[in-house]
Amino acid sequence: MLSMQHLSTEQIDTLRTMLEDERVTLQASLGEHGAQEANGTWDADSSGLEGEEADPADAADQIEELVNNVPLEHDLATRMLDIKVALDKIEGKTYGICETEGEQIPYDRLLANPAARTCIAHAE
Repeated sequence: MLSMQHLSTEQIDTLRTMLEDERVTLQASLGEHGAQEANGTWDADSSGLEGEEADPADAADQIEELVNNVPLEHDLATRMLDIKVALDKIEGKTYGICETEGEQIPYDRLLANPAARTCIAHAE
């Protein structure tokens, strides 16, 4: 298996900082949208829908907000997972290697998307 030898220590430090900064931003965004972290994953917070019977208009507003937030929260949580995987790979010295074919992911691609799991040719 290839290692991340194609990246300099300075490049890795830059990418690690970018990943950590994005993780902080994502945590704040997920919290703003009512997501709850449990066991390293994020789920939509539907606690506003529990308890006493709400005014039908308020309940409808809460349901609409939840419906609108769930796809966004899913995207944010997916990105958060990608960042966690990338940081784990940096620690495991396997960062910057395409998960599909095992080739090195170019530094320019990683700068554009530090959590990239594949090279451009194998990007979804």
